Amino acid sequence: MLYRKLGKTGLKVSVVGLGGIPIQRVNQDEAVEIIKECKNQGINFIDTARGYSVSEEYIGRGLKEVGRDSFYIATKAPSFTCEDMKKSIETSLKKLDVDYIDLYQVHNASKQWQIDSVISEDGALKALIEAKKEGKIRHVGITSHNKDILAQALEYPEFETIQFPFNPIENQGIDVFEEAKEKNIGIIGMKPIAGGVFREAQLSLRYIINSEMITIAIPGMDSVEQVVENAYAGKEMIPLTDEETGLIEKEVKELGEDFCRRCGYCTPCSQGINIPLMMVLENYVKRYNLADWAVDRYGAQENKASDCIECGICETRCPYSIPIINRLKSVRATFE
Repeated sequence: MLYRKLGKTGLKVSVVGLGGIPIQRVNQDEAVEIIKECKNQGINFIDTARGYSVSEEYIGRGLKEVGRDSFYIATKAPSFTCEDMKKSIETSLKKLDVDYIDLYQVHNASKQWQIDSVISEDGALKALIEAKKEGKIRHVGITSHNKDILAQALEYPEFETIQFPFNPIENQGIDVFEEAKEKNIGIIGMKPIAGGVFREAQLSLRYIINSEMITIAIPGMDSVEQVVENAYAGKEMIPLTDEETGLIEKEVKELGEDFCRRCGYCTPCSQGINIPLMMVLENYVKRYNLADWAVDRYGAQENKASDCIECGICETRCPYSIPIINRLKSVRATFE
């Protein structure tokens, strides 16, 4: 496994880390096996969040099995005030069942009022600085889906890392990455496989790692097999061939920009619709030639796209401004 220094944190991290969102989809025993395999493959960085339901608890249990010192643990919370962030840090320490957290991040500060709150006199940054002095956390970071917000965060030296989407179809953050590198800020690439919809996962990871624009990519993984496959991309720098570059370009063209990254921020739906799953199943019909399987899976859902009442709440939550209501209408037309 290749390792890089995570900016001024000084942490030497594997170029492929474990993204903790999909851990929610497995049980505790499976989560432990995933974490064990990460250690076997040389992965030493795990990123999770307060908002990922049982992810912190599962990862905490896994750390008991494999040893706390085997991993750098990063978590985060969408807490923008000092008081809220203090509470989030204490909750994370309890859920992970650890004495300290290596990297605590402000989660998804993507609107102006959020970053304004974070850096205010009684903002989240104050709580993070205090927690660092107390030894509860070791380093401070921030994540966002808005590069302009991250550009503002870079003006504050207290932030040691940034986290932003990066994959062959999402390279809008390169200018911010360049500035971060100049300031020795660690760069964590989220959505390295475009939320799991990029078919050529290995090529996407190699594209990202070879670019050297980011320090570490954190694909979400919910099986031992995925850990082995994704870790392989971080074993050595293998240049992309012309044929492989062509495959990436083809997929980028097919995906376009209006696709679901399965981040889950749009949920919960007031009508119980699994919105990301609806879009994924439509992709299986239109892109993967798995119509029969997708139709059966769609039919088994208790709440379907046709149950949408167009309240629009999901669209206000989506960090990518996807027109979810129209997408669900498309899903309905595909399956019903």
